Amino acid sequence: MKVLVTGGAGFIGRWVVKRLLDHNHSVWILDDLSNGSLKNIAEFENNPNLNIVKGDIKNQELLQQLFLNQYDLCYHLAASINVQESIDYPKTTFDNDTIGTFNVLEQCRKHNVKIVFMSTCMVYDRASNDNGIKEIDPIKPTSPYSGSKIAAENMVLSYFHAYNLPAVVIRPFNTYGPFQKSGGEGGVVAIFIKNSLNNKPLYIYGDGTQTRDLLYVEDCARFIVKAGYSDNSNGEIINAGLGRDISINELAKLIVKDESRIQHVKHIHPQSEIQKLLCNYEKAKHLLNWEPQVSLEEGIKKTEEWIKSDI
Repeated sequence: MKVLVTGGAGFIGRWVVKRLLDHNHSVWILDDLSNGSLKNIAEFENNPNLNIVKGDIKNQELLQQLFLNQYDLCYHLAASINVQESIDYPKTTFDNDTIGTFNVLEQCRKHNVKIVFMSTCMVYDRASNDNGIKEIDPIKPTSPYSGSKIAAENMVLSYFHAYNLPAVVIRPFNTYGPFQKSGGEGGVVAIFIKNSLNNKPLYIYGDGTQTRDLLYVEDCARFIVKAGYSDNSNGEIINAGLGRDISINELAKLIVKDESRIQHVKHIHPQSEIQKLLCNYEKAKHLLNWEPQVSLEEGIKKTEEWIKSDI
């Protein structure tokens, strides 16, 4: 197939691209490199099936040109993903995550290309029990990031219903692993591991009782790719996660072993914190025959080995 991956030079994007290339598809990456990096995809640069285009999903002329390649499938991963930045600069996040998605959708509609839209678990309200969050559970936009993603989700699903465009919304839970940035906000596992290796304190926002369902990146990429391949996914919203949550306090202890190096600091955006994130992935199992294969302990070990090799 011919496949477009927006945001393909990003952390999750590069694993999706790797999987698609392993399956011998012709892959185009569109990335403005604001969040992604050519370093992430350096190992594929000599692959004759890979085409790299530096550009922005807000550039409609560029998208029109690209879609002349007659893609079979579009994985739309490009987005602004930083919660605090969305609070500080909501227009940037809305322009990238909602309007950018609309631009990609329009081209998919004109050329009848299936779109896999990467949303986020951050659209949900907190998990109310230990059965995990299902796709039909309440959503709660607590930041412009989650608000922009919900708006884009609704547009994607509207194109499925209005135009019969093959489209799926995916909501992976907190993804971690090799190639994730270990600075700034977002990659809690990568940040903790790097600080642990560098004998620095592990800083936790708030009291650390908030929980996360941590999904290893290769499991996440396998899920994303499967959602594109399967007709069962069309018109659906589908979660993916480990099905196990861990408090940030427990995660820090798992990584650093020495509790004296764990420090709690004031939360920068407590209003946008989700206290309990736990995924119910039964729908992905049923529709896509997908389930996670890498345990949290194994995933942390693999991530630590990669960070060590990159330091």
